[in-house]
Amino acid sequence: MIAKRYEPFWVTTKLEDMSPEEWESVCDGCGKCCLQKIEDIETREIFFTTLSCSQLNTKTCQCKVYDTRQEAVPNCITLTPKSIDEFEWLPDTCSYRVLQSTGTLPNWHPLIVGSQKEMIRQGLTVSKYAENESTVNEDDWDLHVIRWVHGLPQSYQID
Repeated sequence: MIAKRYEPFWVTTKLEDMSPEEWESVCDGCGKCCLQKIEDIETREIFFTTLSCSQLNTKTCQCKVYDTRQEAVPNCITLTPKSIDEFEWLPDTCSYRVLQSTGTLPNWHPLIVGSQKEMIRQGLTVSKYAENESTVNEDDWDLHVIRWVHGLPQSYQID
C-alpha cells in the first residue's frame, strides 16, 4: 500500500477559504504591520516608520491586547480574508502577501521551521529596531521613515 502524501493547509487552501485558526497561523509574527505609517496626502504613498504601535511588545513582536486591539487602538488594521486585495501596502516579506502571490510560505516561516528562530536570525522581525511611538513626538515621525530592502529596514528621506 502506498502512503498518501498530505500537503499542508496553506498549499491546499486559498487564503480566503482558510479557517480563522489557519488564517491566524499564516501570520509570521514579524510585527511590521504594527509599525506606524505616514501617508503622503498628494500621492497616497505609504511610508513605514521604525515606530511601533504603543500596544506592540517590541521584544516579542506580539500585540499586548490582541483580542481587544480594535477597542484599544481604533485605527488598528485587521488583516482578514476579505481584505486580501488591499495587501499591497504590506512589506514584501509579509507571509500573507508571499502566500497570496507565490502559493507557498517562505522557507523561514514558523509553520515550516517550527519557531521564529530563523526569522530572528535573518532580522525579519521588528524586535531589533522598533521604537514605541509614544517615545517620539508625532511631528518628528518623518525622521523615522524607512524603506524595505529585502525585508530589512533602511533609513529613508521623504522629499
